[in-house]
Amino acid sequence: MSAVAFALILTGVLLNAAAQLLLKAGTNVIGHFEFSLENALPVGLKLAFEPHIFGGLCCYVVSVVVWIMALSRVPVSIAYPLLSIGYIVNAFAAHWLFGEAVTVQKLFGIGFIVVGVYLVARS
Repeated sequence: MSAVAFALILTGVLLNAAAQLLLKAGTNVIGHFEFSLENALPVGLKLAFEPHIFGGLCCYVVSVVVWIMALSRVPVSIAYPLLSIGYIVNAFAAHWLFGEAVTVQKLFGIGFIVVGVYLVARS
């Protein structure tokens, strides 16, 4: 895999992770909500105008463009498993930003992901 292809994949993964973190930050601002017919419009507007949510959606849009560029250079059977790097990024970023727990069980899972990504990237 070329350096450009790897950079595109990593950029796509990081944009996807940033999108998830921004969506979580946005829902933290808005708080718990339920969708029903009666509140669909007010909740939808609240979500639409929350800056973190908007930023997360923008990250998704850019990540799709970057991902298409990556797929034009790398087989999907190699590129797609590398998306799991996002789990690692999100676990530690969520701990740092939101105080979410990084348990021993999660660390073992992350270890398996690291080994898997290494094996896939070398193939």
